[in-house]
Amino acid sequence: MKTKPQYDIPLSKVDAIDRHIITILRNNSRASYTDIAKEVGLSRVGVQARINTLIENGTFERFTLIINPEKIGIHVSAFFNIDVEPQHLIRIAELLSEEPCVTSVYQMTGPSKLHMHALFVDNREMETFMKEKLYVLQGIISVDCQILIRKFKDLEWT
Repeated sequence: MKTKPQYDIPLSKVDAIDRHIITILRNNSRASYTDIAKEVGLSRVGVQARINTLIENGTFERFTLIINPEKIGIHVSAFFNIDVEPQHLIRIAELLSEEPCVTSVYQMTGPSKLHMHALFVDNREMETFMKEKLYVLQGIISVDCQILIRKFKDLEWT
C-alpha cells in the first residue's frame, strides 16, 4: 500500500491528537477505533468521540473508497475545459454533475469556465457522451478535451 504524504494541518483547526487520527485514517480508512486508540494514546471511546466530532463539525465530509478504474474496465480518463455563456453556467454545471461518468465539475477563474473530469470505458463511449450529452447543451461556447496518458500524482483529500 502506498504511504500518503504528510501535510501540515493548521494548528488552529484541530489539535495534535486529531491531526494524528486524521493521518492514520488517511493512510488506512479501515483502521479500527481500538487500533487508532493504541497509536494515539486514548481510549477506544475517546477516539470514537473525536471522530464523531470531526464528522459533526464537517471536517470529515464522508468516508469513501478509491477504486482503480482500469480494474473495472474503465480505460479513458478525460479532462474537459468548457467555456460557457455566463447566464448558463450554473445550469450546465448542475446538468453535467448528474451524469454518471462525470467524477467532478469545478467553476474556474476566467470568463465562465468549467473544468470537468469524466471516466469512460473507451473512446467510443466518450465520443457518444460528447455528442449526445455535452455538445447539445445550450450555452456551451467551446469544449477542450485532454485524455490522461499517465498519472504521476493524485492527492486524495476525499
